[in-house]
Amino acid sequence: MKALILSGGKGTRLRPLTYSGAKQLVPVANKPVLWYGIEEMVATGITDIGIIISPETGAEVQAKTGNGEYFGAKITYILQDKAVGLAHAVLIARPFLGDSPFVMYLGDNLIQLGDLSYFLQQFSQQEPDALILLRPVANPSAFGVAEVDDRGRVLQLIEKPKIPASNLALVGVYFFSHVIFDAITNIHPSARGELEITDAIQYLINKQKHVVAHKLQGWWLDTGKKDDLLEANRLILDTYMTASIFGEVDTQSQIIGRVKIGAKSQVINCTIRGPVIIGSNCYLENCFIGPYSSIANNATLVDTDLEHSVILEGAKIVGIHQRIIDSVIGQRAQLTIAPRRPKALRFLIGDDCQIELT
Repeated sequence: MKALILSGGKGTRLRPLTYSGAKQLVPVANKPVLWYGIEEMVATGITDIGIIISPETGAEVQAKTGNGEYFGAKITYILQDKAVGLAHAVLIARPFLGDSPFVMYLGDNLIQLGDLSYFLQQFSQQEPDALILLRPVANPSAFGVAEVDDRGRVLQLIEKPKIPASNLALVGVYFFSHVIFDAITNIHPSARGELEITDAIQYLINKQKHVVAHKLQGWWLDTGKKDDLLEANRLILDTYMTASIFGEVDTQSQIIGRVKIGAKSQVINCTIRGPVIIGSNCYLENCFIGPYSSIANNATLVDTDLEHSVILEGAKIVGIHQRIIDSVIGQRAQLTIAPRRPKALRFLIGDDCQIELT
């Protein structure tokens, strides 16, 4: 069994964060989203992993993730020159995959840890040509959608339909036999110019191949948008984080609940209410850090109230006298208060930024 993790794409929904980096490397609980998928594969016993990369961000993904030794895996990188569909990514990975059955995992998705082992067991026992995962969603038109009959058989798959036939979205995890390659070579690009994996699976269904569907009971998140990223951060911190303090915390500070503080970080006169994770080499002074916040390495926060937010590496927040909530602050970003002379707002704002003033 092999794994294929997709880590291409331009990450337009997470701009401006993804102008300077891959969306799959944006951290959740101070760990790149991509790494959760790799670790989940290794936990199920799949250690031969191919990662699809793009020309724009592939070098960064390789440099950050390495050859797999860190995870106990062997990673092969596969360049997809153009982002022309998930099925196209599978097709160009054929030299790596060979005739092996494989699991395909979208690198910016997160599913509840441990669920993958169960579905891998179902795939091994039933030996279908494809096994797909479905989950009810509130906005099915944003996903690939499955129409199923009363007995649970998949009748039709449609990619991002304007009028969805159901609320069952395709989760970004798929199990395939080598038969999927024949399906992909027999489909045509969609209206948006991509080889859709939904069309390839539909081809299998039309040819009476063995396609099974299972409903995912645990949580699933596509971290491609800010609010989804914050929700993933909340879930990971809430479910899996344990307390550990390796940095320096002075006697004036108060640590409440599950809080993790990295080495060489300094916490001075702060209240930190977990679950919260703070990376290494951070400096915090006169701050309140509320639940569900992640602060990456080398960040500086002074005179700041923060809650339910993600602060990326090297960011600096100083003297903000209003509480910051539901926010994502990018790498090396600086958020400060300008002199009150004259009373005005000053901005240097990149493309696709979202700023709310109250």
